[in-house]
Amino acid sequence: MAGFKTETLQLPGWTHVYSGKVRDLYVPAGVPAAEADRVLVVASDRISAYDFVLTSEIPDKGKVLTQLSLWWFEQLEGIANHVISTDVPETVAGRAMVCKKLDMFPIECIARGYLTGSGLAEYKASRTVCSLPLPEGLVDGSRLEPAIFTPSAKAEVGEHDENITFAEVEERIGASNAAELARLTLEVYTRAEEIARSRGIILADTKVEFGTDPATGAITLGDEVLTPDSSRFWDAGTYAPGQAQPSFDKQFVRDWLTSEASGWDKSSGEQPPALPQDIIERTRARYVEAYERLTGRTFTA
Repeated sequence: MAGFKTETLQLPGWTHVYSGKVRDLYVPAGVPAAEADRVLVVASDRISAYDFVLTSEIPDKGKVLTQLSLWWFEQLEGIANHVISTDVPETVAGRAMVCKKLDMFPIECIARGYLTGSGLAEYKASRTVCSLPLPEGLVDGSRLEPAIFTPSAKAEVGEHDENITFAEVEERIGASNAAELARLTLEVYTRAEEIARSRGIILADTKVEFGTDPATGAITLGDEVLTPDSSRFWDAGTYAPGQAQPSFDKQFVRDWLTSEASGWDKSSGEQPPALPQDIIERTRARYVEAYERLTGRTFTA
């Protein structure tokens, strides 16, 4: 199986202006990027791990991310989002959206409902997460009630995002905007966590991004939302605090890259090797499973 490469796509009516780790952005042809009021957001099949974009791709991953995001935007009724239309060129049908061009806040808005990952590492060192004090006795996978807002500052491609405090968010974007981003982030998480739980899946944490709509000034949900690339999903049936939980994401990729089989040293700074076919297939299956269990729909490529 081959991935879907979008970097050099020529799409009628659109001009390519940017490629990120996974997504490629286009603006209407003939319109300077700075003046465009809408963008075509195309999700490729690229996959990143440990701050590298891998040479291997995961077939249909971009379609899963796009279709799942669209489904979640529908569930989050009442929270403004950036989607205008899914009327896109046939070449990228199913993996692209026409979206409002937002003035994005330079903040990664993260909600954590469970203690794990980098939050667990900080907790072990200081009993805090993003300087928020937490109770004693928590373990990997402990539920946090209520969920907490733990922002980070956006980093350049290839760099780590930097965890920051709420006070630092206020300094960067103002107290009013900071409060609204925290409120919206926790609302997205709380509503999505309940929906996911009803489908036998735990939403441990999620990252969302917001911007302001230049036409109205309204704070608007952008980028992707509640996908395996931006969220940590666990199977509620096998959830057991006190240990690492299997997740619906690129876990197979990370595990293989850090195994002896890959021959790759994470600290070397060198590009990771190509993925074996079985890792590619198992990763694709995990993304599709997340989509199908959450939405109740059958994924069709």
